[in-house]
Amino acid sequence: MTEAVKINRGLKGVYFDRSGVSDIDGSAGTLHYRGYSIHDLATQATFEEVCHLLMKGELPTATELAEFDGMMRANRAVPDAVLDIIRTCQNGHPMDVLRTCVSALAALDADSQQTGEEAFLRNGMKLTAQVPTLIAAHEAIRNGRDPVQPDDSLSHAANWLWMLKGEKPSEDAARLADVDFVLHAEHGANASSFAARVTVGTGANLHGAIVTALSTLAGPAHGGAAEDVMKMVREIGAPENAAAYVKAKRSNREPVTGFGHRVYRAEDPRARHMREGVRKLGEEMGAPEWYEILQGVVEAMKPYSRHGLNVNVDFYSGVIYQLHKIAMDLYVPIFAIGRMPGWVIQCLEQQRGNILIRPLTLYNGPEPRDWTAIEDRG
Repeated sequence: MTEAVKINRGLKGVYFDRSGVSDIDGSAGTLHYRGYSIHDLATQATFEEVCHLLMKGELPTATELAEFDGMMRANRAVPDAVLDIIRTCQNGHPMDVLRTCVSALAALDADSQQTGEEAFLRNGMKLTAQVPTLIAAHEAIRNGRDPVQPDDSLSHAANWLWMLKGEKPSEDAARLADVDFVLHAEHGANASSFAARVTVGTGANLHGAIVTALSTLAGPAHGGAAEDVMKMVREIGAPENAAAYVKAKRSNREPVTGFGHRVYRAEDPRARHMREGVRKLGEEMGAPEWYEILQGVVEAMKPYSRHGLNVNVDFYSGVIYQLHKIAMDLYVPIFAIGRMPGWVIQCLEQQRGNILIRPLTLYNGPEPRDWTAIEDRG
């Protein structure tokens, strides 16, 4: 090949399509869902409203929200056959179990094979409602308990905590979980969303695309940040140790978990909305030291902000889950609960102007050579 070829490894900086969903400005540190600032959505909207905004294009009226939310609540339950599958593979990693269950739902529901836009939206709403149930059911079963049935009187976030813990959450705890889901709902052509679009590009159904997205999210380079932050906090142990920890990491040229982002050079705009929630939840749960450790790390990292090492959203998420005494291997599945509407709308956008996604690789192997019979190979 004689012409010059520029290779963008990881497709960095490559635009592969247009999207009307999320607008990310990494330099300014801004994020909008369909034109609405993440700051307004995090402080004013519910996750159900954001789901409607992402999937249907506009914020709902009161009537539209009631209908949309009602359909979500009505679809939270999962078939007994899927619970049997969870019992069979209960010792597996929660992401493996979740992926298996979504695949099983496709096999059990004939409607999942439909690939029209209305079917995608209908199945997307159903899966968004079912994913928390699947995760909570697995957590119960692997700990020798019966799954907690969904409570249709609770919001999406409050019902998640109810199914997971078997007790009704406080208003503040439910709202913080809701904000967490809002902040993670959509983020452009991230690895899992892109992978889902590749699957839809082949003409596959939505369940197949969500299985792909879950498989991609399971990789630690994409979904593992919240878990890594919690490991760091435990290693630091106390607020007064934070500065020395950061100094040692930087001296060894090692990254400090929760700082820096592939897209944002300024502070991740989602981070501030978790910060105050962690402080309040820590006080409610009688464990304020977790927040104090985090803030100690933030303070120690300030000199490095000019290099783009600013706090990201996952810096605070892990401590929220820890305060709820949630097992660390559930952190990535919780990410999936929030990201479901983003995956659904990315799949819908791909379908509307569908084209097989087929990039090229530049060959750098051996030049053409002659065949050698096996008895002549030295």
